[in-house]
Amino acid sequence: MKIRVIFIFLLSLLFIACSDDNDTITPKPDPEPETPSEIGMRDGITVISEDSLGFVLFAPGKQSVYLIGDFNNWQVSDEYKMVKKDDRFYIKIGNLEKGKEYICQYLIDNKIKVADPYTSKISDPWNDEDISSSIYPNLIAYPTGKTDQIAMVVNTAPATYDWKVTNFSLSNPDNMVIYEILIRDFTEERSIKGVQSKLDYIQNLGINAIELMPFNEFEGNDSWGYNPSFYFATDKAYGTPNDYKAFIDACHQRGIAVIMDMVLNHSYGQSPLVRMYDDGNYNPTSDNPWYNTTSPNTDYSWGSDFNHESKYTQAFVDSVCAFWMKEYKIDGFRFDFTKGFTNKTGNGWDKDDSRIAILKRMTDEIWKRKSDAIVIFEHLTDNSEEVILSDYGIKLWGNINYNFNEATMGWGAEIGDYNKMKGDVNWASYLERGWSKPNLVAYMESHDEERIMFKNNSYGDAIGDYDVKNLATGLQRTEAAAVILLSLPGPKMIWQFGEVGYDFELNDDRLGKKPIRWDYYNVTERKAMYDVYAKMNKLRNSNSLFSTNTYTADLAGQYKQILLKSGNNYACVIANFDLVPVSADVNFEKAGSWTELFTNAQITTTSEKQKVELQPGEYRLYLSE
Repeated sequence: MKIRVIFIFLLSLLFIACSDDNDTITPKPDPEPETPSEIGMRDGITVISEDSLGFVLFAPGKQSVYLIGDFNNWQVSDEYKMVKKDDRFYIKIGNLEKGKEYICQYLIDNKIKVADPYTSKISDPWNDEDISSSIYPNLIAYPTGKTDQIAMVVNTAPATYDWKVTNFSLSNPDNMVIYEILIRDFTEERSIKGVQSKLDYIQNLGINAIELMPFNEFEGNDSWGYNPSFYFATDKAYGTPNDYKAFIDACHQRGIAVIMDMVLNHSYGQSPLVRMYDDGNYNPTSDNPWYNTTSPNTDYSWGSDFNHESKYTQAFVDSVCAFWMKEYKIDGFRFDFTKGFTNKTGNGWDKDDSRIAILKRMTDEIWKRKSDAIVIFEHLTDNSEEVILSDYGIKLWGNINYNFNEATMGWGAEIGDYNKMKGDVNWASYLERGWSKPNLVAYMESHDEERIMFKNNSYGDAIGDYDVKNLATGLQRTEAAAVILLSLPGPKMIWQFGEVGYDFELNDDRLGKKPIRWDYYNVTERKAMYDVYAKMNKLRNSNSLFSTNTYTADLAGQYKQILLKSGNNYACVIANFDLVPVSADVNFEKAGSWTELFTNAQITTTSEKQKVELQPGEYRLYLSE
């Protein structure tokens, strides 16, 4: 035993003698965690196999994240602690049943429970129970008593959709007619399936693009959708994911594009991007990667304001747009309140070079993924900025509601702002704005404006027996306005039921449900207006003259005129918005024979200008022979 001890002692002395005085013995470090991308995962939820999923959460500054859910009985355990690598946390889980839905959440720093910002389906403890099974069959129940807050629904084999049309492209989007729809208020079913059931009506109207107001998950079930919470999930209040896909597919089969109204100016308190970094009152803290602590817009602010100068916000925006174009074959986007995509302090009206750069970058990323994607901005800023965006190929909303309505009510001759006549609708022409491209989406009504016929009925003027408040009279004057609007080249938009003179007040309960009046189509005078809209839309679709860039428009006075030219083909459009008959010199620009579109009446002009008398509210559209 002594010999053995002495031998070990001598060996230790030898080791010390052979060691450098500065060397130390250190334990072997744990292997550096791989990045999620190195193991085939990206932000959000990845299907790895039929029985396993991967989860990745981008959460800078957070210390720990656990995955809790059905599969671990909502218990916090080291087995489900997510690996931290730089600013991301990730985990793979297995032994899941193929095709079965599981509900789960992230528990961040042992205090914040959120669903994944990239989830395609949520479980909502406050609103899911109010969704009818006819809208969303077999909706998985929220795990009441096991957790709180919104959770995510995951599945290793979610239902797929067999697309009938795989590569749709809209012909001539520069002259499309868009039909704007709020799913909630369009059919009695208040569902996307209900909208699909009305596609015959929409197609017969000559529509070639439908713009759906926001349908990604918003707060509550009863909304316009401008309070978004989850940007990658369809709102369950309107149907299942495959219901939305079936609608889009059916539209494409009919040659109709689908445009998604997208809200990326702001979010509200249910968004996990807000909740992960808030001050306890759903206000973003300074360490939030995506939001400003306060909105720079001094006049218009809602919820939490996205910081569009942040590289993290830009990456998120790109992911959102790419997802809908790839997974749902969306043809493009109408972006809400794009004047807010800036950190420059002010009301957003003046030209803003930083905002222009932000918006061009976003649009470039969309076009990288889908070169023919339709990009529309609700911008409504100074023309000096809008002309730059238009020249870039972006389409912009053009709100002409006030001026058209003043004309239809009979008040158009009064002098209004900027010393112009109230009924001056020249701004509906992209050439009048000095734009080189036909990218103005002009409209008389949208979800935001009071209804033309409501104001006709309520405030219409009268002379003698001619009274705008009379239903037939108000409708005829609205028809005249539609003929003027739809004769101008460039894309146009119609708000749902505008074509039948929807006349229920918007602002009595602005965001509330509105009466759904499909019976209007059976009213003779209203059906007549639908037919006028349909005839105009089909004419635009079939006659390249209505895509010309050679036209003149005199739309300031009560007697309005448009002359379109393309080669030897001409169209002359006139309408009288006075309350009395008016005779005026009409610029036909050539002598010849003409056929009136709506009556088939023929006239012969003997000179470039010819006097034509129109009764109040009368309109005509002459095509040269």
